[in-house]
Amino acid sequence: MSVKDKVIVITGASSGIGEASAKLLAKNGAKLVLGARREERLKEIVDQIIAAGGQATYQSTDVTQPGQVKALVQLAKDRFGGIDVIFNNAGIMPSSPISALHIDEWNAMIDINLKGVLNGVAAVMPDFTSQKHGQIITTSSVAGIKSFPGAGVYGATKFAVRNLMEVIRMESAQEGTNIRTATLYPAAINTELLHTITDQNTRAGMDSLYNSVGIGPDAVARVVNFAVDQPEDVNVNEFIIYPTKQG
Repeated sequence: MSVKDKVIVITGASSGIGEASAKLLAKNGAKLVLGARREERLKEIVDQIIAAGGQATYQSTDVTQPGQVKALVQLAKDRFGGIDVIFNNAGIMPSSPISALHIDEWNAMIDINLKGVLNGVAAVMPDFTSQKHGQIITTSSVAGIKSFPGAGVYGATKFAVRNLMEVIRMESAQEGTNIRTATLYPAAINTELLHTITDQNTRAGMDSLYNSVGIGPDAVARVVNFAVDQPEDVNVNEFIIYPTKQG
């Protein structure tokens, strides 16, 4: 199977990597089901996709609510007759030093970045297991393979996602369910993630880095498209996406 005609659910689809991936995949013939909390923004993106000749629908979705993620997958099945791929892309990055004790932000990152991914996995696993094919793509971070001061809890959620995805890949091979996985480790990609940082010193440092080396989310969208486009017997499962200028 190629990208064309695949039914793909994307969370965190209202901006950044999710939006860019949706538009590219739709351009290449995929059928998109978009979820995020900002319904008006989702509608704008879907309208743009349809105006360009693509197929897409949307539903307001909070990934911390298992029922809402399950409903998004059900929408894909009701509208397009099945589900081939879920792209767990929703995430936040309110980074800060551990000593600052932004505990509410810690919990929000755990709920969205980790539990949100688990909710996506749970929503598709019954279908993927029974049909013996499917693909789970998840946005981790370069902070999921390296440790960075100021990103202790953010990185912890992204390290956890890395482990989760590798175990899904291994278990699928053992169980013969043919579920493919792809984990993305973006570095300085210009998205709205920086807007979630409330710690002023951390924000200043991140703004400086991204302003000097950051690249657009289309770079990650092309990687997503590449992963989806592989034959069913090929699992290209880990991608680190750096700006060329980033050290």
